[in-house]
This record gives sequence, structure tokens and C-alpha cells, in this order.
Amino acid sequence: MSTDHVELACDLLIIGGGAAGCVAAVEARERDPSLRVLLMEKAHVYRSGCLAAGISALNAYLTIGETPGSFLRYAIRETVGVVRDDLTLSMARELNAQVKRVEDWGLPIPRDEMGAPLKRGRASIKIFGERIKPILGKRAEASGVTILNRVNATGLAVHDGKVVGAYGFGVRDGRFYSVRAKSVLVCTGGAAGLYRPSNPGVAAHRMWYSPFNTGAGLAMGIRAGAEMTSFEFRFIPLRIKDAMAPTGEIAQWLGAQQINARGEAYLEKYYEHLGGKRMLTQDRLYATLMEHRAGRGPCYLDLRGINPRKLEGTIAAYLSMAPSSAMIMSDEAYYAGHGGEMAPVEIAGGEPHVVGGHGLSGYWIDSSRRSNLPGLYAAGDVAGGVPKKYASGAWAEAVIAVRAMIDELRPGDPPPLPEADVARERQRVFAPLSQPGPVPARELEERLQKIMDEYAGGISVQYGYAEGTLRIAKLHVERMLGELDALGATTPYELMHCHEVIDRVEVARTLIAHMTHRRETRWHCYQERLDYPERDDERFMIFVNSVLGEDGVPRIIERPVQRTSVDVVLPPLSDGAVIRKPLISSPRSGGEDV
Repeated sequence: MSTDHVELACDLLIIGGGAAGCVAAVEARERDPSLRVLLMEKAHVYRSGCLAAGISALNAYLTIGETPGSFLRYAIRETVGVVRDDLTLSMARELNAQVKRVEDWGLPIPRDEMGAPLKRGRASIKIFGERIKPILGKRAEASGVTILNRVNATGLAVHDGKVVGAYGFGVRDGRFYSVRAKSVLVCTGGAAGLYRPSNPGVAAHRMWYSPFNTGAGLAMGIRAGAEMTSFEFRFIPLRIKDAMAPTGEIAQWLGAQQINARGEAYLEKYYEHLGGKRMLTQDRLYATLMEHRAGRGPCYLDLRGINPRKLEGTIAAYLSMAPSSAMIMSDEAYYAGHGGEMAPVEIAGGEPHVVGGHGLSGYWIDSSRRSNLPGLYAAGDVAGGVPKKYASGAWAEAVIAVRAMIDELRPGDPPPLPEADVARERQRVFAPLSQPGPVPARELEERLQKIMDEYAGGISVQYGYAEGTLRIAKLHVERMLGELDALGATTPYELMHCHEVIDRVEVARTLIAHMTHRRETRWHCYQERLDYPERDDERFMIFVNSVLGEDGVPRIIERPVQRTSVDVVLPPLSDGAVIRKPLISSPRSGGEDV
């Protein structure tokens, strides 16, 4: 193992080689081939990030009849009003162009006889995406960008209040990297592994979100003083149990109903608060939990009577992203026990994630994707304020960010990084290697997951939490911050795991601060305050943001929701609606902000 210091310089530094990072690299080089663009990726751009295993659909696309305005109305309804209109509209305007761009690179998109992509849902189209990540990665390579594969980013270089580069280390050779840049774009994705996973032991990696997205980009920003938003809007997937595969392929494409153990379709009884209209995404999970609590679980997606030909196509689609689900649905012995008929597939909620592509969590940015720190931009799952962006939305945000970054570039080389800062970060990064032993990363990781699961709304407590439980979570996580110095590693690979835990603890602390501040329940399951079970539009039609203070404690900032002139009706406030009942009865309590 080498701990040599590699010093590099570039015009644009892109951290994270997933969906957003690869497209950002290509966009930069196509706009200005003379630019020195460097892409830093923890794994390898061919199979990294959320798209590593492939996907079967693009869930952010303006199908025929849809507009940026209608997409915004959809987003406002899904977030019950708390959404950045400016970010959503600017992203939506780019969606179809970026999808066509990636299709031209080789992504297979099936089309109908009129040439339109096959529509899977209102804003969703089918694709054959098993090789989507190699397509993106190879295109980035061909653009001439410099790619640092298997280099784990650890921190942002900040000088005189401006982000001027970043640091990292090789996860195989242990080399320390310092990269000075004129502008930095973070595309590292959200945070998985904060909570105890759905599957234990050797199957812990079998989760909905990429287990390798550990919140590094978020943690780097938090430590540098970036403003973060809406961590309390956690995303919790409703998925095929154990396989943790998406249910949308079955529910949207096949039209399968959600049924309980009695064979009853149960969603309609929860439509009351929507006046019989379409449920919100989180309500499908909430209704499923309510059925379990009423003794009518487990719940399923009903595949009986589904067109066999369409079903065969769905099984093939799962081979592109979740092969284990295809195996479950093709188990002839299992279906033989159901008279040869296709059996219902059991569904369940997974563990919570902090992810901006499905929810609102991430950096607080402007319409050009600038953060509050000069020189720093964010795109994709690490960027907050825009839900329902998925892969194609990440591409759109990457393009928007790169355009602004290029427009603001100044001539000349980026300035050298201060030697004292470089030495300080290098010492911090390699500290676990100087004490190989007392606490392996896995032990602290499991402890964090147990704390978050039991006291901050994990699976074991059906996602609910209250002032008292959050106070305990805060206490333990703050103690963990002081125990991170005990982490030990003997190899660069173990060192990577140490930094993954360090980053997760930082993200968890910010998450707890946001969860504590929002004293209402706006998004069932995602943000379920048992002591404040009702929605409070008068007080909390706001963004809950935070910046790490000089004392090392998250400082909460409230930002108002600024609405554009779109006509949208939010779900009404109704005490009598079934969906308004809390998961677990709990007295209302007061308490202090984190």
C-alpha cells in the first residue's frame, strides 16, 4: 500500500461518477473541448451509483400531453406543497432532451407505432436499461475527461470562503489525492445505511437504494458549511419483500392491485382524504402498514388474472435491475401450490433513506444548482428541493449546473491549495490506519443503524418517532461523533469503510435536527411525528434547512415556500379521514429544538 500524495489541477471537478456525474462530464467537454475536466469516482464509472444494476424505466419524462407546469403540479401534490417551483420547472424543461441524448448514446427505448416512447405511467416510460451505466461511463471516457476510478472523496477544499477543490484517497492503493479546481460539482448521491436494513447479515446489501451511496457528498458539504434542506423528508420504498425490487413495474405497467391477506383491495378505503382521487406515493406505504396493524396483513400485489404476455415482459424487465424478483415470479414450484395460477407477490416497506431524487433532501441550491458556498454546485440525488427527478432528472440537473459553471469560469490556473489545509486533511483521512484495531467500522455502523432504527423512525417502530425518542437518538449520535476517533483500519478498503461510517454519522446528526424541528406530520411514514400527528400548514409550509455552526452544532434555518402561478389543490386537512390516524398513539409533547 502506498500513501503517496498525488496533486492534480483542473478547471471543473466532478465528484461522483453516477447518473449525474457522467452526463456532467460529457456536457462540459462537448461545450468546451479545451476544458480540463476531472471526474472522481469511488467505484468504477461502468458500474457505480444507483444505476449500477440497471433500471427498467425512466420515471421523469414529459409524456404526450404533459408539460413542465403539469409536472410541477404533480410534484406539489406529492410533497403536499413543500417544493421548489423554480428548480422543478427548470429540471422539467430539460428532461426529454436529456433522455433523447442518452438514447442517442445507445440506451434502448421501446417506442410505439407513432414513434413515442412506451408510456408506463403519467411521467414514466419503459426502457431496456440493464447496461445503462456502462453506456454512460463509456461515453464519459470517450469525451476526454480525466477519470479517477476507485478514489474515495473525503472532503472539500475551502479557502477564503470559496470551494477550491477536494481531497480523496485510492481505495486500493491508498494514495492521497488533492485536486485544485476552479469549480466543483457534487454528484455523489444520497445516503443509504443510516438505518438498520430490511435484510440482516450477509443480505444487508439487498436494499432498495445503492448500499454504496453512503452520504459522502452530503457530509462533505455539511462539514464545509453548506446549507442543507429537508432531510426530514426521508424516502421509504414500498417494495417486493426481501428482494426489495420496485413495485411500480407491476402496479403501473400491469395494473396490479394492492390486496391484503384476505384478498381485499384496500387502497380505496384510504382515499377519503383525497376525495377519491389518486393517492400520494407515501400513502400507499402508510395504508399497507395500517392493514398490518389491523390484522389484515401481510399485503400483496395481486398478479392473478394478469395478461400472461405482459407478465412475461415484466419478469424480463426485472432481469434488467432486480434479478431476484424475476426468480421469485418465475418459481414454478411456488405457483404450483396456487393451482398453477400466478400468485400474489408480497410487499413491504424498506428502511428510510436520505435521497433528493425521490424526496427533497440535499443541498440548498439556486436555479443554476449553485450552493451557498461559492465555487460549489450540486446535482442529482445530493441536490435538494426537487422530488421525482430520478435518473433523467439527475441528467437534467447536471447539464444545468455545468452550463452555469462554464459561464462563471475565470482564465488562468486554479490557485494552489494551502499546505496547512492539505496536511490537516491528509492526517484526518489516514488517522484510522495509525491505530489498526480497537473498533472496526462495521461495529459502529451497526450501532448507528440500531440507534436510528429504534429512536428515529426505522422499520422496527413502523417509521414513527416523537420528541422523546429523537432526544435519545440525538444523545447517542453525538456520543458517536466523539467515538469515531477509535475507528481502526489495516487496508485502504477498510479505511473506506471507516470514512463511510464517519459520513453517515454526520448525515444522521443533521437528519435528527431536521426531524426534531418539523412539529407536524406532513408526509406519512416519511415524516411521521407521533406527538404531532396532524399537518400544520399555517406553521410549517416551509423548508427546514440547516448549516453547521462554528460550535459544531446544526443551526436550523426556515425558508419560505415560494409558489409560482400554478393551479394545484392540496389534500384537505381532515381529522376524520382514516389516513390521518397516527401509526402509534402518543401524547403530544413539547421540547426544545436540536
